[in-house]
Amino acid sequence: MITRRDFVAAASALALAPNVKAFAAGGAEASQGPVLISIFLRGGMDALSFIAPVDDPDYIAARAVELRLLADGDRPALRLEGGPKGNDFRIHAEAAPLLDLYRSHRLAFVHAAGIANGTRSHFGAQELVERGLTNPEDSSRIQGGWMARWLAAAGAAERPAFAATSSVPEALNTHRDTICAPDLRYGLGLPGGKQALEVLTRVYHEGRGPVQQASLRTLDGIQLIDGRLRQADGKVPPYVPAHGATYEETEIGRSLQSVARVIRMDLGIRAFAIDMGGWDTHEYQPGRFATLIGQLARGPAAFHLDLQDRLNQIVAVAMTEFGRRLRTNKSNGTDHGHGGVMLVSAPKIAGGAVHGRWPGLKSANLDNAVDLAVTTDIRNVLGELMAGPLATPQARPSVFPQFQLKPVGLLTSA
Repeated sequence: MITRRDFVAAASALALAPNVKAFAAGGAEASQGPVLISIFLRGGMDALSFIAPVDDPDYIAARAVELRLLADGDRPALRLEGGPKGNDFRIHAEAAPLLDLYRSHRLAFVHAAGIANGTRSHFGAQELVERGLTNPEDSSRIQGGWMARWLAAAGAAERPAFAATSSVPEALNTHRDTICAPDLRYGLGLPGGKQALEVLTRVYHEGRGPVQQASLRTLDGIQLIDGRLRQADGKVPPYVPAHGATYEETEIGRSLQSVARVIRMDLGIRAFAIDMGGWDTHEYQPGRFATLIGQLARGPAAFHLDLQDRLNQIVAVAMTEFGRRLRTNKSNGTDHGHGGVMLVSAPKIAGGAVHGRWPGLKSANLDNAVDLAVTTDIRNVLGELMAGPLATPQARPSVFPQFQLKPVGLLTSA
């Protein structure tokens, strides 16, 4: 039975810490392993405004000049060596910091990536990608998000996860120890400070029921992070990135800074999730897309510089729910499409290359005659990372059950 006192106390905890799930206490003594960072580009990033064959006649014919990557002009797109043969593949000019990582073989791209479902619903596609599914009917049979299943299969189900988001992302659904904090610059303390923490701790220690236990885990999680952030005077000092790195005041910049800060705490956290929204560019796309791509490029560049001493243990992958139409719409934008692009950064990968089979842009090769076709299932990329730099090959069958993984060629032989 849950008493009225328990109910009031639980409601108070939720009001004080609305973005916190039950969180297991950890510490520097926790077992370590490769770290996985998933960045979700929400809204459907236009892959063909990011990386495209600028000399492809079908690309030129289908898009208004301001929505194409160009080989010349005031801001020409940057040549991308290692792209599919037969065309001049280039990357958006604002993505120059990513091109530096690409040329250093720390970063690879996977073009024409996505899921076979073909839905054009943001919510439907996002849920499928984050659950690691293609068929919505499998959601009742396969529990949790793909990151939660990976943690369980990797023997890290009892280790905490961290999401630099306002709520627990679907990819970590069913992982009971996830804490969400999009910005750690001001700490993770409860309103009311130390006094509120002490009062709630005393209240919850009086019982052994599920409410009390979950609440104590929540308080443990708050203390785990917040206790490491604060100085003796109770203040949270500014985070000082290493090696002269600078994080911008953007969604992706703040999120990556928070993740970097937690990684340096050495709490044994192996799974991190980040969101970057704004990619639903139905109208006025050119300026909006350039801004977003610049932010996306500079954020990971700062992160790689900051954590360059730990990159041999960090795997980062960015994905989107779907791409956008080949043809421009009448609002100087693009509508929901199919094939997208993935960004992969990890040790021992074949960086400096665009992976996946390029399907081409002729009408006969498009999905439903309008979209870039999907030739690489997102799960193949994730599965190959599990087999390689994540060092959890045993995880793949349970993370993606009844899915036949096909090699993408992301791994090097070295």
